[in-house]
Amino acid sequence: MPAQDTALHFREARELARAIRQRELSSRQVTVHFLDRIERAPALGAYSEVTAERALALADAADRLLAAGILLGPLHGVPVAVKDSVQWEGVTASLGSSALRGRVSGQTAAALGKLAAQGLVVLGKTRMTEFAFGLSGQNATQGTARNPWDAQTARAPGGSSSGAGVAVAAGLAPLALGGDTGGSV
Repeated sequence: MPAQDTALHFREARELARAIRQRELSSRQVTVHFLDRIERAPALGAYSEVTAERALALADAADRLLAAGILLGPLHGVPVAVKDSVQWEGVTASLGSSALRGRVSGQTAAALGKLAAQGLVVLGKTRMTEFAFGLSGQNATQGTARNPWDAQTARAPGGSSSGAGVAVAAGLAPLALGGDTGGSV
């Protein structure tokens, strides 16, 4: 990738979409960039599950469609992170609870289905408070996503969509789908 892509992780999603549409970048290049950043930032605990193989397959599909002249939506090919409470067929959805750890979804939530229909690339599931109950973002059973803006002190990022917030703030995803059960977004 060109030298200006060192800050690729902090570009706006619309800018990434434009670069993909104009073929300055491929969806796969962008997806690999974010997957690499996620892999290098485990201490932030933003993700409960990274779906790298699925993400790369979605990115490749987005690139093939674009090459065929098919644009599914304004953010076609752009990666997105998804809160652990959002159901995605074949992927775990523990809702931040050890009691549901390993439970695999048998269906896909409508919100996620709509993102996929627009050609977005799902990177994985982000951490959350247990059962989306809590405003601090802390999760004693599965781990708390860490506010990325203080390297010295572990600070809770706040909100039950804490992992989604950390993923975007730390440049581990350009977009994230959270959820608001009781004032958490």
